[in-house]
Order: sequence, then structure tokens, then C-alpha cells
Amino acid sequence: MATVSYPHIELSADGVPYLEGMRTKVVEIALDSLAHHWDAEEIQRQHPHLTMGQIHAALAYYHDHREALDAVIAQQLAEADRVAGQQPPSLLREILKRGGRA
Repeated sequence: MATVSYPHIELSADGVPYLEGMRTKVVEIALDSLAHHWDAEEIQRQHPHLTMGQIHAALAYYHDHREALDAVIAQQLAEADRVAGQQPPSLLREILKRGGRA
């Protein structure tokens, strides 16, 4: 079976896909598309340092490896929830719950 390479994509030593020569992870581009419903043009407007080729390569890589990258996203969300759950209650939130009274 032939090995398929993706232009603009490189894997770090631990197998994380990045845009070649950059610190931008493929999963970050995928999250822009998923969370904000941005198309490639909007992603470029938000990240003008990225080329359309880089964006399309990242999205293609994501769709070809969706199951694995969705697992990474789920793991990151679980970690964020865990950290948030360890934080003390927000004073502002408590004030707002009381109708703005301190």
C-alpha cells in the first residue's frame, strides 16, 4: 500500500500533525471550522498568516483522520472541564446570581 503525504503537513516527534514550519496544529484549524462553522476563506480572514493551501491541507488531513483527531478534541475538552471544576466559584457569577447585589 502506498504512503500518502499531505502537502503543508508535518508530524511532530510524538505524532501530532502541524502545519509545516509553523506551530499551528491541524486540530486548531479543524476546531475553527467545527466550533465557529468557518469555511476556509473565513479561517484565512481570521488567520491571515496562513495560506489557503495550508488551510485546505489541514482540513483535508482532519477529514481523513477524523476519528483520531475527534478523540484528541474530546480529550482536550475533558481536560478543560476537569481544570474548570477545580477552580473556586466565580465571585462575579455569584453576584449575578443574586441579581447584581454584592
